[in-house]
Amino acid sequence: MKKYYAVKLGKKPGIYNTWEECRRQVSGYSGAQYKSFTNVDEAKDFISKDSKRDKLLDQDGLLVYVDGSFNVHTKEYGYGCVVIENQKVVKEMYGKGSHEDYVSMRNVSGEIFGCQVAIEYAIAQGYPRVYIYYDYEGIEKWAIGAWKTNKIGTIAYAKKIKEFRQQIEIHFIKVLAHSGDIYNERADQLAKKAIGIK
Repeated sequence: MKKYYAVKLGKKPGIYNTWEECRRQVSGYSGAQYKSFTNVDEAKDFISKDSKRDKLLDQDGLLVYVDGSFNVHTKEYGYGCVVIENQKVVKEMYGKGSHEDYVSMRNVSGEIFGCQVAIEYAIAQGYPRVYIYYDYEGIEKWAIGAWKTNKIGTIAYAKKIKEFRQQIEIHFIKVLAHSGDIYNERADQLAKKAIGIK
């Protein structure tokens, strides 16, 4: 099936026919927005939609890429965060946990904690909004109530995001996992580092 890669925010926005062409436009560009479509008209719509979020992006908000990992041997989950300001990495954060209520969720627990750490950092630094770049769908779905929270970990996460929203505006932006996005890859490396995975 033919795919069209629409780059909304990148080095050169437009529609590309191959992932390789698309990757060149978004790799190394913080806050890049891109998506693949099987229909060229949908790809055009995606680029032309001028949302409020795009106007706000990078003005007075903080961009953070988050990822999670899991070590099956130590039963620990890890998270990694890459904090970006004005197209530059200003901070990297990582950590781990092994709480029994979260271990069953494996690397997803790492993503959840990474997201929370990122938002706490943005609040502490006085930002009015934060953009969380993530690759696991649940990070946004649980936060906005689109997915049912039926585990202790996801219930606590949804509750925490609700509390955070009283203090800061939170935007979630999905990126393709393992697609060559350097900040996403770096967050993944940090999450692995946290739990001793080479």
